[in-house]
This record gives sequence, C-alpha cells and structure tokens, in this order.
Amino acid sequence: MSATGSSDAAQVRLAHPLTGRVLVRNSPADRVPSHGTDLAATAYSIDLIPVDEHGRSGRYTPASFLRPEPPHLFVGFGQPVLAPITGTVRIVHDGEVDHDAYRGLPSVGYALTQARRVRQGWDLVAGNHVVIQAASASRADGHEDVFVALCHLQRASPTVRVGQQIAAGEMIGRCGNSGNSTEPHMHLQAMTAQDATRAKALPITFMDGLPRAGQILEARG
Repeated sequence: MSATGSSDAAQVRLAHPLTGRVLVRNSPADRVPSHGTDLAATAYSIDLIPVDEHGRSGRYTPASFLRPEPPHLFVGFGQPVLAPITGTVRIVHDGEVDHDAYRGLPSVGYALTQARRVRQGWDLVAGNHVVIQAASASRADGHEDVFVALCHLQRASPTVRVGQQIAAGEMIGRCGNSGNSTEPHMHLQAMTAQDATRAKALPITFMDGLPRAGQILEARG
C-alpha cells in the first residue's frame, strides 16, 4: 500500500512535468488531503518547485522578507512544463497575470486572502492551466476516465490547443506564478473529470515513486 492508503494499481502513473532540480511541497505521500482540502479534486495533488543547486527557489535578499518580489527572479519562472501523460488536451486556460511572489512577512498577508480567491472560482485559483485526458492505451491505473491538470502556468505560454493529441514528455507551456501561488511552481493533480469543481480526486505516483514534501528530485521528465 502507498502512503495515501491506495494500492499501487489504483494510482495514476505520471512522468515528471519538470526537469532539473525540483523541491516537493504538499505531497499526498505525507497526508491526504495534501493541500488541507478536498475542494476542486485537490486531495491527492502535489506541488513541484524548481530550485537551484543550493535548494533555493530564488536568491534571498533582505527585501525577500519584507515585500513581494517579481516572479522572474525565481528559478522556475519560464521553465518548460511537459505533459506527464499521453492523451488529448481538453482545457487550455490562459490570460491570468503572473503576479508577484511572496516570502517572509508578505506571505502571511497573502495567505489571509486565500479564501477570497477560492470564492472567485477554480480558474482564478488554478491560474493559467492545461487539462489532459489520458489516452486509454496509456492507462494502467484501473480508472475509466483520467484527467490531469497542470496549474499556475506563465501567461501566454501554453503551446497546445484543445483537442490536440499529445505524448508524455511534450512541452505544454512554461512554469509561471498565476492563480493562487506564492512563488513560481507547478501544481499537478489527477481527477475523474475535466471540470475540477465536479471531479473526484485520483491518487497519483511517478514512474520512480511518490516523493515526500521536502525531498529534492533530479527530474528528467
């Protein structure tokens, strides 16, 4: 059994959507729901943050603790995001701004406004995102319908269109800081329908297993 209590056969097996050094946050290997809520099929979701050789998502300065920072100062901003599964693109949502990142004291104020963003709807929480429906031939998870959402993409970066057939490992956009995000990262989740507000969450794993929060991966896609 996995840390989530689901058998390996029931987990949706994914390729890594980012390459290079990646810090894991909010992993379902540690707790379910991983983000503290079952809303919008996020129970088994995971956050992946590109980092440098020192494990930092961005260089810290005294200002980092006092005020918001532009997203382009972070390692992950603009990094290619790859399809984690073979299938058909069902949703491409673009147009949300890449807002400032929040560390230190600014992150406290940002956290206090999260409930307001959630009330405004899934698109404003997920930011720019792509949803892929897994091809039946690529599913070894026992689920009839599998949809995978990749969230917080950089504005104007999606490279796919609705209805497009895509193979695992192909680029679908770039890592950004749109939606409910404190710093550039990739939020990844699997679910039973393309509309996250009507879907049920599905357990996920990667080809090399499900990492825990705090672990740094050397991802190769």
